[in-house]
Amino acid sequence: MNLDLNDKVILVTGSSSGLGYGIARFLIEEGAKVILNGRNSLTLQKAYKELGALDCFVADVTKAEEANVLVSQVVEKYSQIDGLVCNVGSGSSVPPGEESLGEWQRVFAINLFSATNIIEASKEVISKVNGSIVCISSICGQEVIPNAPVTYSAAKAALNAYVKGISRPLGKKGIRINAIAPGNLLFEGSVWQKKINENHAAVDQVLKESVVLNKLGKPEDVSSMCAYLLSASSSFVTGSIITVDGGQVH
Repeated sequence: MNLDLNDKVILVTGSSSGLGYGIARFLIEEGAKVILNGRNSLTLQKAYKELGALDCFVADVTKAEEANVLVSQVVEKYSQIDGLVCNVGSGSSVPPGEESLGEWQRVFAINLFSATNIIEASKEVISKVNGSIVCISSICGQEVIPNAPVTYSAAKAALNAYVKGISRPLGKKGIRINAIAPGNLLFEGSVWQKKINENHAAVDQVLKESVVLNKLGKPEDVSSMCAYLLSASSSFVTGSIITVDGGQVH
């Protein structure tokens, strides 16, 4: 499918490594002009050189003021933002039942406010081109996943609710917004890579019991859906939470 992303300026937050890196690479291969973002300058510059991205900017988008500066820098240099991928997030937290106020605030900042900050900062410029926004959520926001941190699950559930709710006012501005809820993904440095290294048989058993397709996903599984949602091919899709999990969610 030709998604016609050629020359589209797309900002991908949290794209210096992991899933965000994979999404950025896929979009670049589709012809998009991708702008990378991350908090660590060294990691970000490395990704920028490896991917051949349009540009990269250091910013911590969990902080509203830095999200505002990031958007201002992009607009000043390139005049437009056609698409936005809100990828900043982390499932690392305390075990269920050990939550604290500080941990709630930290996890919500990473998994919810990182998206709301950059969307609020960029919605006016994205509206000028009737652009599209994609938020990377998780199946943990859709149902209780055994042993998943409660803080993370609640933050992703809040992100899903935000996407559904904000789709109406954003739609009036000509902006589409959707979320992708990935399941278990395997890539270098991922949690599942560590689990496989520790006990491959245990991972196989989990997949057999919990995942209909009996396998782990790849960044490309999410990246291709992300590219579709950013493209005109999905012009009638907004306010949706699209699950990409091999059939794990019931």
